[in-house]
This record gives sequence, structure tokens and C-alpha cells, in this order.
Amino acid sequence: MNTRRHFIKNAMSLGGLLLGGAFMISSCGDGKKPATEEKKPTDCKDLSGVSPEEIEKRKRLGYVEKSPIPDSKCGNCKLYLPPGKDEHCGSCSLFKGPVEVEGYCTYYAPLTEAE
Repeated sequence: MNTRRHFIKNAMSLGGLLLGGAFMISSCGDGKKPATEEKKPTDCKDLSGVSPEEIEKRKRLGYVEKSPIPDSKCGNCKLYLPPGKDEHCGSCSLFKGPVEVEGYCTYYAPLTEAE
């Protein structure tokens, strides 16, 4: 005789099996994400892949492509991230988008001699 308790136990077991099977199927594959072509700017003025919010942030931080202060440039700032292999432009830890090595913003933080 099937009881309510027996029915609930079987239903829970079947649900667990289905959930476990779905998890195993979803984890199949070689672990690699599909290759996507990320457009890397060849010109540091190209902001086509940058959101309007990030462009506004660049403006608020006073970013300019050519520093008005000769010794204060993005290239010698702690926040500057140099370009990677096969990249033309650096970047900044404060905002997204390409950054000129000769650029400048109001949050310039000079590298010290020890670095």
C-alpha cells in the first residue's frame, strides 16, 4: 500500500536525480569558453566600446590625452596599466577605455623612486 509518506519520499528522490542529472549535463564540455573577438582599439582616441557612463567618468576625472604638466603623465602614474601584448593603448584603474601614455587626469598619483 502506497502511503503519502512513501509518495513524498519517491517524489523527492526523483527530483534530486533530475536536478543532479541536469547539473552533470550542464558541466559537460572542455571548460573553455567560446572564442569571442574582442575589439581592441588601434587608436587610443577610439571610445566606441566604452559606455556613456564611463565616458562621463573620464570627463569628471579630467582625463586629457596630452598632459598639461610635463612630468605628470599617465605613463608615470601608479594608476596606469600599460598595454598588453599586441595592444596599442594602456588603461587606467579608475575608468574603462583606452589611455594615452602621455595623458593626464586630476587623480594623477606619481610613482615613487622605490617602485
